[in-house]
Amino acid sequence: MTLRIVRLGTPRALDEGLRVGTVRRPPRGVKRENYASEDWYDVWYPDLSPSAELMARGKDAQTDKDWDGFVRAFRSEMAEPHAARTLDLLAALSHGANLSVGCYCEDETRCHRSVLRQLLTDRGARLAG
Repeated sequence: MTLRIVRLGTPRALDEGLRVGTVRRPPRGVKRENYASEDWYDVWYPDLSPSAELMARGKDAQTDKDWDGFVRAFRSEMAEPHAARTLDLLAALSHGANLSVGCYCEDETRCHRSVLRQLLTDRGARLAG
């Protein structure tokens, strides 16, 4: 059993399991009933996405210093009780079920999902590749 960090909208792995969209907004131009069948996500969970203000800051990050500031701020948001409990739950679930979390960004290294990957790893999640 594992947890995968994925780019939403990409083909699913054979044994990927439930796909959780950790994004602020649903995909544009896609009907709600098609989210799962078009490989976006099965469950929308914006609680693990950056706040709207922070998301804009991350998108605007031009330098490594800007990005590092985004990462610190997002880690702070994820330390809030609700988000921290959700990360703990996902880490625990990864030991008994296949599931995935993801975002739309093409480059994971400049996406909040890279931070989620580290936070989940720190909590003992069983991550795929």
